[in-house]
Amino acid sequence: MPSTSQVVNVLRTVLFPGIDRDIVTLGYVKDVTESDGRFQIRVELSPTAGTARDAIEASIRTALENASIPYDLDLRAQRAAPVSPRTPGAEAADPLAQIPFKIAISSGKGGVGKSTVAVNLAVAAAQLGKRVGLLDTDIYGPSVPLMMGLEESQPMFDEDRGKLIPLERYDVKNISIGYLVDRHTPVIWRGPMIGKAIDQLMRDVDWSGVDLLFFDLPPGTGDIQISLAQKVALSGAVVVSTPQDVALIDAAKGVEMFRKTEVPILGLLENMSFFCCPSCGTRSDIFGQGGGQREATRLGVPFLGQIPLEPAVREGGDEGRPIVVRDPKSASARAFFEVARALLEKLEA
Repeated sequence: MPSTSQVVNVLRTVLFPGIDRDIVTLGYVKDVTESDGRFQIRVELSPTAGTARDAIEASIRTALENASIPYDLDLRAQRAAPVSPRTPGAEAADPLAQIPFKIAISSGKGGVGKSTVAVNLAVAAAQLGKRVGLLDTDIYGPSVPLMMGLEESQPMFDEDRGKLIPLERYDVKNISIGYLVDRHTPVIWRGPMIGKAIDQLMRDVDWSGVDLLFFDLPPGTGDIQISLAQKVALSGAVVVSTPQDVALIDAAKGVEMFRKTEVPILGLLENMSFFCCPSCGTRSDIFGQGGGQREATRLGVPFLGQIPLEPAVREGGDEGRPIVVRDPKSASARAFFEVARALLEKLEA
């Protein structure tokens, strides 16, 4: 007769789909007890498990039966309705008040892969069962059209409702100024025109059905970031950086900007953390090591994790196939799924 600890070890072999972590480590296994020669196992999945529920149940049963363990499984999936957190600094007339959760993906400086992070987190969240939208607010350098593989597409206008219909791919509704202007022509607008454009992308786009909206912000701490924090009840912000000090200096400014506008900081995410040679497996810390973790500790904000530097991430962005779709078993994709799930749990907690 196996012991309770042995049963738990068997359950540790059951991984959450798309994430290299087991259901015990993730806290899904709530209780394992023995009674009359059978083990009573209680597993509670969060709402973020989504369509992975059936796969998890099948994996649990297979693992237990292969180990010849007599069991009764009580598998529960929480279905709590999300509650929209209100940001104290946001205006009462939030143009996106119908969307429960809104996350700003930001960076203190350009070149750290913020748009890559925003696109992959949005697609990962959709695969985890959320109804996701992605709003590209980078007017001067919109990247979402290319990264979503929709560069040649244009959104339709619904005259009856007076709304622009967002494009959809990988189960993510998305909109960008890049769909509305010639992609070879630079946008040469002053601040007021940019603010009006962002406002229209929020108010005049049909975001119905979306329960989680990601904002891909431009780099820095300028007008768009401040206006968004004032107009929208953001659920929180993710600050993206690379490990080197020159990027972390600007990331810290981004954190402070959100604090001053009373937007919750969901965490700091380190992108391009390290490179593993595909031939020999040697790890190279091209931009330094541990900088994101140290800076998050210094700033007193959560550290969301590390996204490795892989050529396939860049290739996927150029092809319009985010790495979480192109190669979901890659190290980068697993990291994006893990961060997406952590964010969803933070919001729904």
